[in-house]
Amino acid sequence: MARTRNALVAAVIKETGWSQTQMAAHVVRVAAETGVDELTAVSRSHIAMWISGTRPSGRAVPIVCETLSRKLGRVVTPADIGLGPADEPGPITDVWVSDTLSTITSLGGTAMDHARRNLLASSAYSAAAAALPAAAWWDRAPENARARRPLSTEEITPAHVDAVRETAAFFSLRDQRLGGRAGRAALAAYLHHDVTDYLGGRFTSEPLRRELTSAAAELAYLAGWMGFDGGEHALAQRYFTLAVRLAAEADDAPLAGHTLRAMAHQAVDLGHPAQAVRLAEASVAHRRYTLAHPREKALLGVVHAKALAAAGQRKPALGALLRAEDDLRQADATTSDHEPGRVFFFGEASLAHETACTLRALGDLTGAEKEFRRSVRTRRVQQHARTHAVTLGYLGAVQARQGHLDAAVTTWTQALDTMNGIQSGRARDTVVQMRRALSPLRGRGGATATALDDRARQILSRVG
Repeated sequence: MARTRNALVAAVIKETGWSQTQMAAHVVRVAAETGVDELTAVSRSHIAMWISGTRPSGRAVPIVCETLSRKLGRVVTPADIGLGPADEPGPITDVWVSDTLSTITSLGGTAMDHARRNLLASSAYSAAAAALPAAAWWDRAPENARARRPLSTEEITPAHVDAVRETAAFFSLRDQRLGGRAGRAALAAYLHHDVTDYLGGRFTSEPLRRELTSAAAELAYLAGWMGFDGGEHALAQRYFTLAVRLAAEADDAPLAGHTLRAMAHQAVDLGHPAQAVRLAEASVAHRRYTLAHPREKALLGVVHAKALAAAGQRKPALGALLRAEDDLRQADATTSDHEPGRVFFFGEASLAHETACTLRALGDLTGAEKEFRRSVRTRRVQQHARTHAVTLGYLGAVQARQGHLDAAVTTWTQALDTMNGIQSGRARDTVVQMRRALSPLRGRGGATATALDDRARQILSRVG
């Protein structure tokens, strides 16, 4: 049977201005970012076959959609390119308009179902679909949530709010110590079942509704952060978006800013500096910054600086660093009962870590090494083992880039010492980068480097 030319995919590719060879190269790039190894060999001939009517196999459809979405700055669905419906999850298409409780239920089912989770894990982070809603949406969100009819007769009390906040505090501590892949299924189950039931219950007052919704938003944010740390970026993006929606429904501007900051962090790590700047600027805009506690202001500000640095905006980045330092100084000098628990981890060590990342992006390796060292020196290792391991990995990489190989080997040895029991995709990535940097040394008879590489290879099977 003769194939029918896919005029839709041909038209969208033409709209990008790419040649078939360029299209293939961008598909490979998105596939590599997502870990879809079978697509890293895509070539011009594959693109020609898809245009001629051959349907891409395996997990290619969502990767092709995301590749085109990034280039065109809008969401491209499988149907838009003549490849729908697809079995694989595609880009987020209605994140700001779908029903919140239905979204939680759907996400919870995905997070707990192994097959659905694997499908989403192969889906790409969607840069195009991360665009923020218009200002009017933020104004309508609390009103729409107030108008939502109860789904049950269960009366929600302050005890329910306390239970959700206590759960968030528990999993946040666990994440800091063991990494985002530890306990994530239990958190998803609690959010999917208990918290969804609470949100659908009866509220005796508007303040109580806002408090419960804010607590739920914080739990959704944490689920997103754990997914991000675990390397499940598409799932993390969906949870972050859910958290922003819930924070908006609670009219909790600082919590919305806190989550937008995490989304900016993710965008920086995945190599989307323009998107990172937009998200970071949104996190420090208006009430999200002005109503935040000074410690949270410092956290928002330093990630803003990192995003600006990733985008090559040196002067604004340095200015944002100075503001973050001032905010943290004010926080440390202020005794307040109103500091949100979600920023318990952010102090001198965390500020130094993010400052070092900013300076590294600006090409100041000497300054970055100094700040990474300050972070290592001032962190409480037992409570923050995951971040400590990541910081040591970054410090070793900066030392290696400067040619200080003996110092790098010593630092990386300390990093591996810290990783026992940690389940973190970010920690794992530092070990992968370490092995790449050690590769040329092994061939020159470096016994110490060879021994370290052997140990790193063994740890890779346990970290995450």
